[in-house]
Amino acid sequence: MGSKLSILGFAGSLRQSSFNKAILRAALEMVPSEATLEIFDLVGIPLFNQDLESQPSERVTEFKAAIRAADALLIATPEYNYSMPGVLKNALDSASRPYGDNALDGKPVAIMGASIGMLGTARAQYHLRQSCVFLNMYPLNLPEVMVPFVQDKIDDKGRLTDPKTREKITELVDALIVWARRLK
Repeated sequence: MGSKLSILGFAGSLRQSSFNKAILRAALEMVPSEATLEIFDLVGIPLFNQDLESQPSERVTEFKAAIRAADALLIATPEYNYSMPGVLKNALDSASRPYGDNALDGKPVAIMGASIGMLGTARAQYHLRQSCVFLNMYPLNLPEVMVPFVQDKIDDKGRLTDPKTREKITELVDALIVWARRLK
């Protein structure tokens, strides 16, 4: 089947005990042998400032390099105030600038999210998909992974324990691999 497919994952949360970081770590456990998943932490990416976009910080440069090195992306997003968090939007803005230097261009991407509410980040994922369209990314449509009431599915060590959620994340990772290979 060729070389291993490389996936870069990141969560739109800075919180150490983030539920979305937890589901991303769970995905790491489920990656089949034909692929790898590297997790990038968005901590340290400064607020986007167009005056400075031509001299990006070291952390932004690292993020863009990691994106470019990956064959596909896996994003775990929380939902804040009916949308994606500013941390995630800021990271995407930084990775796509300056004009003509969009590291996200043409990247296959899978989206998942976890929240303590009933909708499991549905609205945040919708807004993230809108940004993906403008950034010329290729979001995977199915399966959708929206983890509601996540606080009941993560143990005190930060490990995802819910078998159905683990199954859905496995399906998402497998579908992302197929999608990325199809787009290559």
